[in-house]
Amino acid sequence: MKLLYPTSLSLDPKLLEGFNASIHSYDVTKPIPEDLIDAECLITWCNSPSNLKDAASRCKKLKWIQALAAGPNDVLNAGFDPKTVTITTGSGLHDQTVAEHTLGMLLTAARKFHLMRDSQTQGKWPGNSGGPQPDKAPGTFTTLHEARILVWGFGNIAKTLTLYLRALGAEVKGVARHAGVRDGVQVYSEDQLPELLKETDALVMILPGSDSTKHALNAERLKVLPKHAWVVNVGRGTCIDEAALNSALDEGAIGGAALDVFEKEPLDESSPLYKQKNVILSPHAAGGRPRGAEGLIAENLRRFLAGQELKNVL
Repeated sequence: MKLLYPTSLSLDPKLLEGFNASIHSYDVTKPIPEDLIDAECLITWCNSPSNLKDAASRCKKLKWIQALAAGPNDVLNAGFDPKTVTITTGSGLHDQTVAEHTLGMLLTAARKFHLMRDSQTQGKWPGNSGGPQPDKAPGTFTTLHEARILVWGFGNIAKTLTLYLRALGAEVKGVARHAGVRDGVQVYSEDQLPELLKETDALVMILPGSDSTKHALNAERLKVLPKHAWVVNVGRGTCIDEAALNSALDEGAIGGAALDVFEKEPLDESSPLYKQKNVILSPHAAGGRPRGAEGLIAENLRRFLAGQELKNVL
């Protein structure tokens, strides 16, 4: 049995020795070599769309794809059918890195580090950012202490983020398809969003990309947020209507936005988001470092060879 692992991942093949499988590396930017198209297992990480489409059309013996991204949108978009090939995700591999990035964005938004940096690059002293400041004035987002953080898309990343936020004194609520209590956090169903958004200082979006989540944050929902509220998106860019978001920023209807993902990536140079004063942009950098990938691959390979159910099946 052949298993293909990507050159985009720093993986020591010796970690997979001892299994009844031959391990082969492949270039994620080029077509799969002819002598490898009979592989049964494929590990994907940062593959080009053309590479995945090539694999979908030529690798007819594939039985299992281990995507290391939290959401395997690229694999599905390439044409792989979960009904004919088992697809497992990298859920759990990005919890710490994405949560840490999100915390950084929230702290930057609250403490206005981005405005201080703007002044610095202009050779100006940001006097308005220093000196005596009101503490937690109504209608402002200046601290995470007692800030009302609403996390929309409450999975593993959100649970890790909650630990960081609570350590700084934030009040955290969650939104998901099903209500309940998860790791001590009250999670509400999406039909309660109108009331929840009204009482939010920062909305953190960690939604997966799908038809059901496309433009989940639209003009109507943006209008419900308080004028000081920030929007943070580390899920998928398609979940926000960027035109509506930019209009809300132009009108001062929200406090600002910190975005790591976009409807189209890279974000076009003509996008008005680049010019917005209270917008923080990062180039899909929250993840990018799947921690524990080797362990997940080895465990799922063991299960695959034993005919057992795999972890993180889509």
